[in-house]
Amino acid sequence: MPDQLLFAAEVMLNGLMAGVMYSLVALGFVLIFKASGIFNYAQGVMALFAAMTLVGIQNGQVPFAHLINATFGTSIHHFGWEVPALLAILLTVLVMAAFAWAVNRWVFSKLVNQEPIILFMATIGLAFFLEGVADLMWGSEIKTLDVGLPQGINDWIDGVTFEATGYGFFIDNLDIVATVIAALLVLGLVLFSQYTKQGRALRAVADDHQAALSVGISLNFIWVLVWSIAGFVALVAGIMWGTKSGVQFSLSLIALKALPVLMLGGFTSIPGAIVGGLIIGVGEKLFEFLIGAPYLGGATENWFAYVLALIVLVFRPQGLFGERIIERV
Repeated sequence: MPDQLLFAAEVMLNGLMAGVMYSLVALGFVLIFKASGIFNYAQGVMALFAAMTLVGIQNGQVPFAHLINATFGTSIHHFGWEVPALLAILLTVLVMAAFAWAVNRWVFSKLVNQEPIILFMATIGLAFFLEGVADLMWGSEIKTLDVGLPQGINDWIDGVTFEATGYGFFIDNLDIVATVIAALLVLGLVLFSQYTKQGRALRAVADDHQAALSVGISLNFIWVLVWSIAGFVALVAGIMWGTKSGVQFSLSLIALKALPVLMLGGFTSIPGAIVGGLIIGVGEKLFEFLIGAPYLGGATENWFAYVLALIVLVFRPQGLFGERIIERV
């Protein structure tokens, strides 16, 4: 088998893994948009905040230490203990649930029946506010996140592919773990929405808010629930991206890479978020390998996803898996 073909196969596999990472962020957007019609610009910052909170809890860091020290002239930074990874994750989940309650209580409950653009602008303000709070709570320095996930080349895949083809594929263990976790997450969300009372209520709210209210479903509860789930998804995405590239404020920009995934898969489809991420991941890697590097000077991964999403929107505005919009005229 030609070396170029083998290299292309390796690039495609790595593209699939990268696509899963994009999909983890896109899932949070889909969940909130599907249940409340709000495009949550703050989803990327939620992933950053969750990852920073996890690191802070793990390391026993004192929240708002810089602010406390500047105000009272003290010099405290850590409690003097470290928290096991699993317990730190559980505590971070509670923090994200409290954040979901606070957002619904003090922001979106005040904006009921407002225009979508107003709700969108509220999420932009929420993003900047949350980024500032994260900075005050945990500091702005780059942090290392380690929850025990394997990293580095998968020796088994490298050995098997080398024996079969004479060319060993470089596949990162962390990408494999992310793929498995994303699959389990999607399966769990599907089972939750199909077979639990709260999941059916969430689908009812997504279909028609007024009809859901008429049968006794609490919109406040559903919105807190869906923001909590989105917070959990943001935590998972934050763990994966934070482990891969460190916890830093550029982590919040992964939301921008999720936008073409949403455009491609559809804003209301959970499977669409996954498939869209895989298409974007594979497409940008193969385009860079086949066309970008040889003919365009490289760096096509920065814009390929947006061009592909734009082409899809021209022919199918609701995305590949989105619900077709039908309006009476």
